[in-house]
Amino acid sequence: MLTADQLAVIKATVPVLQEHGETLTRHFYQRMFEHNPEVRPYFNPAHQRSGSQQRALAGAICAYAQHVDNPAALTDAVELIAQKHVSLGIRPEHYPIVGENLLASIKEVLGDAATDDIIDAWAAAYGALADIFIGREADIYHEQEQRFGWQGFKSFVVARREPESDNITSFYLRPADGAPLHPHKPGQYITVRVDVPGAGPVMRNYSLSNAPGDTHYRISVKREAAPVDGAPDGVCSNHLHANLKEGDRVALAPPAGEFVLDTREQEAPVVLIAGGVGITPLLSMLHQCLAASPASRPVTLIQGALNSRVHPFREEVRALAAAHPNLQVHVRYSDPLAGDEPGRGYHSNGLIDEALLDALTVDGAHYYLCGPEPMLRHVHALLSRRGVPMDRVHYEFFGPAALAA
Repeated sequence: MLTADQLAVIKATVPVLQEHGETLTRHFYQRMFEHNPEVRPYFNPAHQRSGSQQRALAGAICAYAQHVDNPAALTDAVELIAQKHVSLGIRPEHYPIVGENLLASIKEVLGDAATDDIIDAWAAAYGALADIFIGREADIYHEQEQRFGWQGFKSFVVARREPESDNITSFYLRPADGAPLHPHKPGQYITVRVDVPGAGPVMRNYSLSNAPGDTHYRISVKREAAPVDGAPDGVCSNHLHANLKEGDRVALAPPAGEFVLDTREQEAPVVLIAGGVGITPLLSMLHQCLAASPASRPVTLIQGALNSRVHPFREEVRALAAAHPNLQVHVRYSDPLAGDEPGRGYHSNGLIDEALLDALTVDGAHYYLCGPEPMLRHVHALLSRRGVPMDRVHYEFFGPAALAA
């Protein structure tokens, strides 16, 4: 437990962290990869290059410093990060590596300003935070063992691959040992580990896009192009698209993730709002809603895509809508091609806006959002202005957690 003096020191460093946090975290990652290269496979190099990983960690450190005397305020953030850590196989022995490099980075970045009192306080604070994560992660590993029958990585066979759009391909994966699969929670993801020539072992999280209880897992992978000139394309996604064939094997960690369908209110309306490949966890939720809920429950899917070339799951969603009168679907293209016309495979052009929500949503609904961060911010603001209670808005964007992703 931190002393009163240590708590005061941590609180006093908040302004410094707000000003220099990203500089500190950039230095931290560079230092850690240099001194402990064995942890590099736990991190997505694209997130390092873009700076999103460093910003995520800087924000997490600032949030922890602000709430160091009330860790319960960070419960949601801890759960998100702990789930991601477990999905990648983070273990207690990794925490001293992070702590050593973080404290060394504070000294090296702040110089003389990093007094013995500051280093002592942050050592105690990091130790307390590490204990929180280690405890929660131990529980999650145990839960995975009980629910799915394994933890760590297990061999799966590619039973089938199927294109969903010009840039998304689905891979159907079955356990190599023939063991049955226990249902995942709709919205969860799995971790794929593959050996990529020239890159070594690579781990990535991919949402499960199939209905819980299938005999297989399905991941639907977007082929990631380089976000900026000169940067490489997505290492894992391009490898899977180009090289992973039926009959090949991959290693999978059990399903994880806290962005899951709330099953407590079985009759409350549900609105699923997807952007691009963000449809993947929401499609699993859609299957579950339609299979488990009464036919009187209103279910709405609003799917955003650029155009017909990158509009995934068109036939699957159309079949679900035809089979379930309580499901309404609206597909909107934000950048339609010359031949794209509303009414022919989709419904309207433009971004998701207030008028569309007015037309499609009902009071008392639970909203689930997944897609690029700008879209999530935009839709979240629309729902806030409409007075939707924030405990009924659930969202996930595909990006890094604070420490590893």
